[in-house]
Amino acid sequence: MTKNKFLLLGAGAALCIPSLAAKDRLTHNPAYTNTESILHVWSWNFPTIAQNMKQIADAGFTMIQTSPVQACFAPEGSGKKLFSENEGNWYFYYQPTDWTIGNNILGSRQQMKEMMDSAAKYDVKVIVDVLPNHTAFDIDAVSEGFTKAVGGRDKMYHSNGFAAIRDYNDRAQCTLEGTGGLPDVNTENPDFQKYYMQFVNELLGMGVKGFRYDTAKHIGVHSDPVDKAAGVKVNDFWDVATGRKAVKGVKLAVPEDELFIYGEVLQDRNVPEKEYADYMNQTASGYGHVIREMLDKESANGLDIINWRHEAAPEYLTTWVESHDTYCNAHESAHLTDPQIRAAYTFITARQNGTPLFFSRPAGSSPANVWGDNVSGARGNDNFFHPEVVAANKFRTAMKGQKEDIQVNDAGTVLLVNRGKKGAAVINVSHSANYVDLPTTLPAGTYRDVAHGKEFKVKNGRLKGALAPYASYILMK
Repeated sequence: MTKNKFLLLGAGAALCIPSLAAKDRLTHNPAYTNTESILHVWSWNFPTIAQNMKQIADAGFTMIQTSPVQACFAPEGSGKKLFSENEGNWYFYYQPTDWTIGNNILGSRQQMKEMMDSAAKYDVKVIVDVLPNHTAFDIDAVSEGFTKAVGGRDKMYHSNGFAAIRDYNDRAQCTLEGTGGLPDVNTENPDFQKYYMQFVNELLGMGVKGFRYDTAKHIGVHSDPVDKAAGVKVNDFWDVATGRKAVKGVKLAVPEDELFIYGEVLQDRNVPEKEYADYMNQTASGYGHVIREMLDKESANGLDIINWRHEAAPEYLTTWVESHDTYCNAHESAHLTDPQIRAAYTFITARQNGTPLFFSRPAGSSPANVWGDNVSGARGNDNFFHPEVVAANKFRTAMKGQKEDIQVNDAGTVLLVNRGKKGAAVINVSHSANYVDLPTTLPAGTYRDVAHGKEFKVKNGRLKGALAPYASYILMK
């Protein structure tokens, strides 16, 4: 979630940190190509995901990201709507009451197991959105078992965790105080760490292949201030969460290198991106903002759409046109149409690096009707298996080992992503019909677009062809 949604607190003790060499996520390897893509099955329940797994695989997605699966705040009558005063809100699953599998929005542990079996059948990896940073607003709703396991309520939160953050660029406030009203768990408490890691290992035992860490930038790294009032000596949560160390005999059950783990480290001033890179991949939220700005302008002119705007190497970034937060919170991306989203998604997916995430908007939604059919647990709209999205995903996999070359026309309305001599993606980000006439690395010849069957020609090192409004085209040798 974002800083608009929650709050962070905690109290506890920490253990000494072993000196293990971290993966180098700062040095870019120019030859490396990312091939994976993520479908964020936002607010789909487990049966819905299982029923649609074949279509997800056929659409070329290699991974899905579920919404949070742990026990959550569930007032009577909730769980029916995505957004409703009386029948529940989507963000209730971002209010943990325990770290056990299953809730009234996504379904039971058994239903998750059935979903995992379906994912294995179609060779789709499952990433779970996890949120160790906070509990529900209503701390009385937090389970007695969890409260006992962490040593009681006074050990559950940071000493100043119920104070509201006033400056998100102040790292002490950002990591030790609360955002959005949600109480911040003391993630340095070894009893909490053990309890949480047992939950993580149970998910891994079910076949989960990775995690998206919600509000990751609000859980401190070694350079951040520690909660001395709670007896904390070092911020060691990430050492435990990524398997660098054990806590009370419990350790990450699968080597971190075998998992896809990324953190919601939203970019801002004073965020120690380099330090977070020691532990995990990160979100390229600044890059997503630039991509949306391009869509709003209907032109890349005046924008650097190539620079990733991050201290980490691009092969360790998760990219998006929009996230559930940009769509739901202030609706900053909800005004964009499905064709615009597809065009920009094709661009970031055709690129050599980053791992693109496609956010599944609600069924029946439109810029004028953000919540659409407003049914919790239902499948999102059809955009995730539109021919352009499918073609982009499969292009990404097929372009393994092919370096990118990006060209933009003078008006900034046509983008061309060349991938070696093997393929190219052409995108029109304008609402008007257009024409591509740009340098390409494709060999001379006639090419038929995979998504629409449209014909393009390459002659004298230039790619030429007509483009429909907000349309994207995939060409492969």
